[in-house]
Amino acid sequence: MARKSKRESDDRRFDDREYRRDPYYRDDYRRQSRGNYRGEENRGYQQEEYRRDYGRQYDRRYEQGYRQDGYGRDGGYRQGYPGGGYDDRYYEQDDRRKRAAKKKKRKRITFIIEILILVLLAAGMFVAAKVGKIKRADVSKGDIVINDNVNLKGYTNIALFGVDSREGSLDKEAHSDTILIASINNKTKDVKLVSVYRDTYLDNTNGEYRKATECYYFGGPSRAISMLNKNLDLDITDFVTVDFTAVADVVDALGGIDIDVQEDEIVHLNNYQVEGSQVTGKEIVPVEYAGLQTLNGLQALSYCRIRYTEGSDFKRTERQRTVLQKILEKAKSADLLTLNNLIDNVAGNMMTSLGNTELLSLAKDVSSYNLTDQTGFPFNLTAANLQAGDCVVAVDLADNVRQLHQWLFDDSSYEPSDSVQEISWQIINDTGIQ
Repeated sequence: MARKSKRESDDRRFDDREYRRDPYYRDDYRRQSRGNYRGEENRGYQQEEYRRDYGRQYDRRYEQGYRQDGYGRDGGYRQGYPGGGYDDRYYEQDDRRKRAAKKKKRKRITFIIEILILVLLAAGMFVAAKVGKIKRADVSKGDIVINDNVNLKGYTNIALFGVDSREGSLDKEAHSDTILIASINNKTKDVKLVSVYRDTYLDNTNGEYRKATECYYFGGPSRAISMLNKNLDLDITDFVTVDFTAVADVVDALGGIDIDVQEDEIVHLNNYQVEGSQVTGKEIVPVEYAGLQTLNGLQALSYCRIRYTEGSDFKRTERQRTVLQKILEKAKSADLLTLNNLIDNVAGNMMTSLGNTELLSLAKDVSSYNLTDQTGFPFNLTAANLQAGDCVVAVDLADNVRQLHQWLFDDSSYEPSDSVQEISWQIINDTGIQ
């Protein structure tokens, strides 16, 4: 038997070993390693050993490492292996992680919402407790007179009364020195103020014609509101009443208001401080010079009451509207602590028909309100000494009411109701003024 050469023996042994140990690389070995032996025996052998070792390591990474990262034994992405592709278990694990993350996020959001609700409830209870200190008047809507065919949609009209109570009575037996109508445009939040002169000769709702101020004294806020509605074709159902002390307290809580005091007003302002100090208990600080200056609560209250300068009561109502305007401007820029003190100070000297919800609704929009204009009523008037005393008489009440609706509600087509026409004719008959 012929002896095989060393090269053939090595080749056979090497082939047997490769078939036995790594059949996956068998074809590759036959194709490449023999060619290498023909030219570079040692080099080809070393390259094939490197391929074999690298291939086993490569397989182990797919079988072990990738499976740990979420790939399956049979489904791992391995080129040339049967069943290649991604394992569904990877997606299941990924879905579970995503669901857990979403659940955790939902819990976080729910927790934040719960905290916000608790904060809002606490704030609401706090504010409700504050406004709960304000005196309430049970004004029945059925007792309020509103003329037929009065339609003022889009506006909230509220009566504001300032009474001369020295004993703290706010519901009756106090003359309404200040009679204001605040008309709020619900869409724009623009506010217009109208002062009805306290001595205006009108129907007191019961067929008697007397001064407007007497309605509050004899019939309280219900009768005073009805007087405004019946004579001016309005739809007021709510009111706010304050006394001397409330005005002074509000101004002090806001840190004072800036007023341009005239030379002829100084003496009367200081004189009114004497009585005001007795009613409010506040210290007198005399005003010593004319010009723009910051007035404290007692000074501002006394300024509102001046009626002995040129313009008499007409000028006084103008001062009242100016003070109210300055208060609104200060309140719009006030911080929560200041507003808190304001409510605490004024609550005991204020009465209203508005409920907590309505008060809070008005309060939340305070920064949006703009006092755009103010005036006095009647527009066309004259003074007359009548059986009711020295009165302000509207020259043709119906025409004055027509002008009022155009000014307040931009209604140029408005025509007074039959009720206003009858009152207008009765005033002409009583006074002879037309």
